Amino acid sequence: MKKSLKAFSLVLAAGLLVLSGCGKEAANEPSKESAANNEENKTYKVGITQFVEHPSLDAATEGFKKAMEEAGFKEGENVEYDFQNAQADMNNTQTIANNFAGDKVDLIFANATPSAVSALNATKEIPIVFTSVTDPIGAGLVEALDKPGDNITGTTDNHPDGTEKTIKFIVEEAGAKTIGIIYNAGEQNSEVQVAQVKELAAKFGATVEEASISTSAEVKQGAESLVGRVDAIYVPTDNTVVSALESVIAVANNEKIPLFVGELDSMARGAIAASGFDYFDLGFQTGKMAADILKGNKKPSEIPVELPSSLTLMINKKAAEAQGLEVKQEWEKIAEFYEGE
Repeated sequence: MKKSLKAFSLVLAAGLLVLSGCGKEAANEPSKESAANNEENKTYKVGITQFVEHPSLDAATEGFKKAMEEAGFKEGENVEYDFQNAQADMNNTQTIANNFAGDKVDLIFANATPSAVSALNATKEIPIVFTSVTDPIGAGLVEALDKPGDNITGTTDNHPDGTEKTIKFIVEEAGAKTIGIIYNAGEQNSEVQVAQVKELAAKFGATVEEASISTSAEVKQGAESLVGRVDAIYVPTDNTVVSALESVIAVANNEKIPLFVGELDSMARGAIAASGFDYFDLGFQTGKMAADILKGNKKPSEIPVELPSSLTLMINKKAAEAQGLEVKQEWEKIAEFYEGE
């Protein structure tokens, strides 16, 4: 009997120890509810790397932030932005990207091709969403538009119909036989556009004269080099040239050379026409992607690269008058007239 009581006591003690251990383990293990609360209370860090400041890229950044805000990511509450401007310096883009990778930000928003390439060079783990990129495939950012990389996706500003509409208008409506193009040969997206313009000009019976520059300080000189050689000037979505567009506009106005551009923000600054879209909207598209990624709804590899959602040919009447091009009323059938200041 004593042996039985002793054995029972040992079993009971062992059982209590097991239960005690389980209790401690359960107490130390965070509940699903606790984990969810921690996620809700988290402040996300988003690094914004922008190649240079000019209206189009600035608008894309604002659109990105607006989409994030509408998705519940409010600056100063649950998201912090670290905005870095590379000042059109390729070396700066890599330094910025490396710093973001070292800081282990939750996501990188790369605005323009050089910034996106540098971001991908810096990290293969942190999610990257890019915008204002002309040729994501040629830049090595993605394998295909519907096959983005493991940690990268975004939006392209190269609508397949945009450049063709503008070049066709320059030749057939403005009567240009020789088109001058100003660009930075160091920007991969510009090289792609120059090739497109040459091909399209040939298609419509015109030729192209190039003015290649390296810095924004050389833009005016590039524009002046085209005087007397061309019937019109076309500026693609080249960040270096667009950042100093006023220099080109001054030459176009003084020499009465019709100036055309690759996006609507530049058209509003004093160019005659552009076939484009609102970069705010493009940034907004990209912001929606970023929000989905941060919420865990999708991985970058599951989000195809998107084109601009709209495309409009717009004509600036005041710029046409300043540059000696007569505005035809029948253009209302193929374009919208810009009514801004």
